[in-house]
Amino acid sequence: MRSGAENLNLLGNLETQYPGSPEEAKLEAIPNLSQANGYIINLDCHEFTCLCPKTAQPDFAKIYISYIPDEFIVESKSLKLYLFAYRNTGIFHEFVINKIASDLQRLLKTKVLKVVGDFMPRGGIAIKPIVVLGDKELAKTLC
Repeated sequence: MRSGAENLNLLGNLETQYPGSPEEAKLEAIPNLSQANGYIINLDCHEFTCLCPKTAQPDFAKIYISYIPDEFIVESKSLKLYLFAYRNTGIFHEFVINKIASDLQRLLKTKVLKVVGDFMPRGGIAIKPIVVLGDKELAKTLC
């Protein structure tokens, strides 16, 4: 049985190159070997940072990604490096969550994908954008 790891470049690479921006980051996909199961994948990033595009002050968030895969799943090291690449990027909370969702959907072509940003309060207001792409009925099954 093939694992799908044959074409991965980041996992197992002992000389990790940290991308300077999300555009430099390379998300990688693995063939979904359990496609018939219709299962849910939940990924949580509790240490996400980006910058306010106006003040360049850091914004901190937890990012929650849930999806029902079709042919591919995301390789987690590539996702970690991709999310890390936002730490010096000036971008509003709402836009970063939409970009993450769009980039993942472009790569994976999931049945449904949900990305939630739980940003720490700034000025007394916590911003929690949610993006859902794909089958809206299936989206109801995601946590």
